[in-house]
Amino acid sequence: MSSETVESKKQRVAKPKWLRVKLPTGESYKRVRGLVSEHGLHTICESGNCPNMGECWGEGTATFMILGNICTRSCGFCSVITGRPEVVDEFEPGKVARSVKLMEVKHAVITSVDRDDLADGGADVWVKTVRAIRHQSPTTTLETLVPDFAGNWNNLQHIIDVAPEIVSHNLETVRRLTKSVRIQAKYNRSLEVLRRLKEGGMKTKSGVMLGLGESFDEILETMDDLRSVSVDILTLGQYLQPTPKHLPVLEFITPEVFEQLKEIGLEKGFRYVESGPLVRSSYHAEKHLF
Repeated sequence: MSSETVESKKQRVAKPKWLRVKLPTGESYKRVRGLVSEHGLHTICESGNCPNMGECWGEGTATFMILGNICTRSCGFCSVITGRPEVVDEFEPGKVARSVKLMEVKHAVITSVDRDDLADGGADVWVKTVRAIRHQSPTTTLETLVPDFAGNWNNLQHIIDVAPEIVSHNLETVRRLTKSVRIQAKYNRSLEVLRRLKEGGMKTKSGVMLGLGESFDEILETMDDLRSVSVDILTLGQYLQPTPKHLPVLEFITPEVFEQLKEIGLEKGFRYVESGPLVRSSYHAEKHLF
């Protein structure tokens, strides 16, 4: 693993062959793709060009983003637009629930942009979305990938109160790189989010991107930090630069190292570890419902 910082290395690293993505296939994928096109549905799987879209859709899992598509934060790794968000769409929870029902989603993953402009951080829309999905698709299980709500624990409590099957909050990177990778976020605050979720009785999950200049020891330290707040599920994936304006990839981690990290993570006590170059937060999400 590299010990260089994000700022210290500027030359482009060639993308290795193991990052080649197979085109999605299969009857289940084709059926869902047809529904998405026919009804004008929106998923992060499609808009984010996720490499695992075909596999996830085939397993009945899909990811949806709520609270608009403009974020109040400007993380160095994320391709979501930063700016002043639009007025909250009061019909959005119903629209997402309709998409889940039409697509016959068995396990829905819901995420959102950060809405630091709202007094409740968007918590009300989160709650209404969970309730709307449960009303229209009562057998669908839910994972919510939530923001840190700027440390307003009353807002986080609303998520705990509606009790999704899994609640996820991504640490994204190691402590040393947090300031440059997640500019408005705080490493310890994210750990506190995960601690409070666990104390609220939630199954918890977090994800970390690799290849931003972290050392192997820093990854192990991050694992220990996540286990210190009893996180159940860990995802480890390769960071890929979305545009030339975003942080560069400093290293492509080999599949062998990802497999080694999976074994270490399980030894440290995580219930599940998804670790691989193309792993993303919602990868195999339906399998984490222990």
